[in-house]
Amino acid sequence: MAIGITWTIDDADHMTQAEIYGEVLTKLGEKNKKIIAMTADLAGSTKIGAFQKKHPDRFLNFGIQEANMIGFASGLAEAGLIPVVSTFAVFAALRCAEHVRTDLCYNQRNVKIIATHAGTSFGPAGTTHHCTEDIGVMRTFANMTVIAPADAFETAKATAAAIEHDGPVYIRIGRSFEPPYWKNLNFDWEIGKAIEIREGSDLTVIACGWTVGSAAEAADRAKQQGLSVRVLDMHTIKPLDNDAVMKALIDTRRIITCEDHNVIGGLGDAVADLIARSGKGCVLRKLGVQDRFSPHGSPEDIQHMNKIDADGIEDAIQDVMKMEFETDEDWEDEI
Repeated sequence: MAIGITWTIDDADHMTQAEIYGEVLTKLGEKNKKIIAMTADLAGSTKIGAFQKKHPDRFLNFGIQEANMIGFASGLAEAGLIPVVSTFAVFAALRCAEHVRTDLCYNQRNVKIIATHAGTSFGPAGTTHHCTEDIGVMRTFANMTVIAPADAFETAKATAAAIEHDGPVYIRIGRSFEPPYWKNLNFDWEIGKAIEIREGSDLTVIACGWTVGSAAEAADRAKQQGLSVRVLDMHTIKPLDNDAVMKALIDTRRIITCEDHNVIGGLGDAVADLIARSGKGCVLRKLGVQDRFSPHGSPEDIQHMNKIDADGIEDAIQDVMKMEFETDEDWEDEI
């Protein structure tokens, strides 16, 4: 007999990421009457229902019509309102990709998308509800800002910043079982500015989303072995913090990227593209879902299988430290 983990939506009230963003959005709605909350029959699962309870006159439920919801949000934004759309990432980024691209990005509509259950966080739901392509999709759309907060507190910061930002924003969060990294809201946070959470000179791990905490844990383990590992919380994938990446490249010459996303098109590719354009060489390893679909299972097991938990990052640190790079003083390629 197989024994699994069961839960109900009532348990979500004791979780973190989505709950806090729902509370923050509700408070923002008290001050800013232009905010309109929208969902597609997922008010409870995404926690945007908190806004509904406080501001029922500014809450819209479209039923299972995600594409229609995006189009409607575009119209509300054109009228001067600030629609905040929340649904599962797999629906927002994949089912609605055409509408996000054309209705929102092409027209530069001021719509915010908060996409929950991203990556492999909804592990037991299987491939149909895993979303490991959304960063790759969204970062290719002109005018779109793409954010993957590390935890609930960072999601709160991102939500507030997104409301102030003029233009479409995509925020991807997990299922809210993810452990928090930050202890409170007392830290600086800005769209497009990475946070260095561990200093280091031997190697840099650039992470986004819940993998930030795993990267920090792996860096702490490596420190016990005499290694100095820098960790960057790259919460904004677009626009990427180019300065932080280039500083890490120059200082450490070894870089690992880590994300709960396909290694094609995500954070790793964004970093690799910048490094290639710079003309400077380094050792680069991309951790993530290695161009495959993940099986059903607990998120922890799937993440371990994909080597994006602390164990996997620690192993990658050891491997990359064994790799050599050219030590020429002049890094620039001759033309």
